[in-house]
Amino acid sequence: MSVLPVLPAPPDAIELDLFLDALHRCHHYDFRSYSRNSLMRRADLARERLGYDTLSELQGRLLRDASILPDIIDAMTVQVSEFFRDPDYFLALRRDVLPHLRTFPSIKVWVAGCADGEELYSLAIMLDEEGLLDRTLFYATEINRRALARAEAGIYPIDRMALFSQNYQRAGGRGSLSDHYTAAYGRAAFHRRLRARTVFTEHNLATDQVFSEVQLISCRNVLIYFDNSLQQRAIGLFAEALARGGFLGLGLHETLRFSSHAGAFSAFDETQRIWRRTAQDVTHA
Repeated sequence: MSVLPVLPAPPDAIELDLFLDALHRCHHYDFRSYSRNSLMRRADLARERLGYDTLSELQGRLLRDASILPDIIDAMTVQVSEFFRDPDYFLALRRDVLPHLRTFPSIKVWVAGCADGEELYSLAIMLDEEGLLDRTLFYATEINRRALARAEAGIYPIDRMALFSQNYQRAGGRGSLSDHYTAAYGRAAFHRRLRARTVFTEHNLATDQVFSEVQLISCRNVLIYFDNSLQQRAIGLFAEALARGGFLGLGLHETLRFSSHAGAFSAFDETQRIWRRTAQDVTHA
């Protein structure tokens, strides 16, 4: 009986594994369960930005110089978003979810993977217009410290406001987006009251645990960058964090349909990727 030879792994794959291992072992950032294709693209972006020919060279620098870590994390994470991105999602939240959230004496909202804060401020504006902001506490979490700082500042280029305003109107906005920011020197600074009840903190869905019970989790276009095992872990965290009757919003290309935790949720508006937490216990996969 012949035995098929074991083919060696391509050099690029070995370099990527060693680079990810260095990030995890030296700096506790665990990207090893992210989508492989996405990882290769993001690692190459980090290598190019920092001016190295190979990942091995970048890994050698990382092992001896922690000052380049923020640049690497910036490249390894995705911060592209918009205010009221996918307006129909926010319209569904405003029209169908907020009436249920009103029944809670206080509301906690977790924006997981908040990037530069666009999703956070979109939710805060919506809750403000519906008279719920003052009894809402937000948790805005990210693994990228620079992105967290940008989110906390709440300042964006003024030339992005035209698109953001169109999204706001389509999402059921009750006035003008400009009611919520001050424009000066080519920037739009969103009003401080929108983030006054927000906790900005690092949290890694790959390694960290649940930190509070919440009534709404919005984690959109994050799971698409995870492999299946990390998707299962993240959804398990969401199921554990959500109060019974709470809501989970995902991106338009994300679903719970094949998750081992699907039984902990019921479809509330599957078209807009909104699920509701049931009374079923969480199954730890």
